[in-house]
Amino acid sequence: MKVIAYDVGTTGLKTCLFEIIAGENIRLLAGEVGEYSLTILENGGAEQDPGEWWDVVCQSTQNLIAHTGIDPEEIKGIAFCSQMQTVVLVDEEGKHLRPSMSCMDTRAQKQFEENMCTGVKVEGLNIAKVLRYLRITGALSASAKDPAWKYLWVKENEPEIYSKVYKWIDAKEYLTFRATGNLKATKDDANLTFLYDVKKSQWSKNLCKMIGVNPDHLPDLCDATDIVGGLKADSACELGLLEGTPVFGGGGDVSLCQIGSGCVDVGDVNFYSGTSGWVCTTVDKMHLDLKNLIAGIVGADPDTYNYIAELETAGKCIEWVKERLSHTPIEEYDELFDYIRDTPAGSNGVVFSPWMHGNRCPFEDSYARGVFFNVDVDSRGSDLIKAVIEGVCLHMRWMLEATEETFATAPVVRFTGGSSISTSVCQILADVLGRELETIENPRYVGVMGAAAVMAVGLGLSHDIKEIKKIIRVTEKYTPNPENTAVYNKIYPVFKNLYHDNKKSFSELNSRGC
Repeated sequence: MKVIAYDVGTTGLKTCLFEIIAGENIRLLAGEVGEYSLTILENGGAEQDPGEWWDVVCQSTQNLIAHTGIDPEEIKGIAFCSQMQTVVLVDEEGKHLRPSMSCMDTRAQKQFEENMCTGVKVEGLNIAKVLRYLRITGALSASAKDPAWKYLWVKENEPEIYSKVYKWIDAKEYLTFRATGNLKATKDDANLTFLYDVKKSQWSKNLCKMIGVNPDHLPDLCDATDIVGGLKADSACELGLLEGTPVFGGGGDVSLCQIGSGCVDVGDVNFYSGTSGWVCTTVDKMHLDLKNLIAGIVGADPDTYNYIAELETAGKCIEWVKERLSHTPIEEYDELFDYIRDTPAGSNGVVFSPWMHGNRCPFEDSYARGVFFNVDVDSRGSDLIKAVIEGVCLHMRWMLEATEETFATAPVVRFTGGSSISTSVCQILADVLGRELETIENPRYVGVMGAAAVMAVGLGLSHDIKEIKKIIRVTEKYTPNPENTAVYNKIYPVFKNLYHDNKKSFSELNSRGC
């Protein structure tokens, strides 16, 4: 069977055609890409036009059909993998009432602090509410970037819009709603609102009441492998597909990238570096590390959980340095990596912190920013560029070590996302970690591969999501260079201190809009 899967990223879309051979293979046949805008506001807002997502989905689908010559009758299902913790507010007709609020949106600091930072506290948070969250969700809303606070920000600051809200949904749910007219949320997205009762598999009215969320605004729930509905006639026409084509629940990017990377067994670790980045470990129980702000969350596989540590800006840092700190304008990433080829491990002493839009783990601080440290008169552009890559990798190591305070991890880790295309970045990450690392076929497409896997189960072509593991092909393995690892071991504590030593200064500059 042939299916189409979509990866709705922070600023770009991948639209991919897959062929599923029952019990044997999920093969990528072709793909199209598209882009949409992200608006950063002075008050910390980060917004997008949901209608632009849909327009790009439609155009890329039409392009895919035109370029492959595929007959729409051959497409037996579609599913979305998307960015998570996005707030989309829609009316009863499914029209969005305002721009979506991205996971990067920090403007709800006031709502977060008023709800969570008063009374008797542990780690700065209200202990009674912490305990209630843990009892019901197994996790905790510990960041102003979490969806509930953004919802409450609209309630307080845009009451006219709030009065028209029919449902509060995430990015993927908006797209499945546009496609089918049916509104259902997958449980992984529900879990990351921190209003989902993991034991009862339903929304928690108790938590809604505690923080002031109207439970009527929350959608019905479904599994990743469920069919939400068939394509509506008008939506099918816009996409170039057939009316009634099944649309599956799909999943969030963390959930489906874990599946698409083949990291489905307990202890498997996926390092993902796209615009943002994360270290995700498959675990067999829910757990919250309040000190390091790492939580086990519900995934697309009903038998395991994803223990997720997130870095807000990963590949985005590399994109930024390519555009702004090269010796001459660098058009291609290959040129950038060639430029730093002879720069030694440690970038001749220059250290960079990758917190360019705040950070989530192992510390939550929306005011943290990027720092070039230890620059001298002999520092070259290549030192600065390599330091940025090393800074992202050093932060990944920090998150892995925080993970291992609670869970054992596999000795060989996997690296996916756009950054993993570069052999230079792969070797640097292996050296920084001091661990063997492997990459897979089509590493930029792990999200859509995960979406194809859940469709395979939903269509009856696979018995279990875990069958994906035997299909994923490892293409390269990287062994750490002990000499380079020794350099990074020396830099690592200095890197971590960049935050601890500058925390007050970050707040002083950025809390006042400087």
